[in-house]
Amino acid sequence: MELRRDVFQAIADPTRRAIIALVAMQAMTPSAIAENFDSSRQTISKHIQILTECELLKQEQHGREIYYHFNPKKMKEIADFIEPYRNMWEERFQKLEAIMKKYKPKK
Repeated sequence: MELRRDVFQAIADPTRRAIIALVAMQAMTPSAIAENFDSSRQTISKHIQILTECELLKQEQHGREIYYHFNPKKMKEIADFIEPYRNMWEERFQKLEAIMKKYKPKK
């Protein structure tokens, strides 16, 4: 499947993040996913389509039903991309904390 959207655009939407959280717990049909939202089923289907295009969800046919599964490999790619930035900010906060302790006012 050709990716037409950036995975970061896909996870930027709070509804799509909520769908990922639901499907990460168990495979679900589009109807079961839609029952958890106030949005129309068509709106949720569009969100599911975007997540599938970005390979964050995989679909599997069981008889007449389609089930969506979470794709942890794709999420790992996102985590691997973010990790260096997380490390950088962690180091900066540790340095800031050390500076703040050094200049802590005396009582």
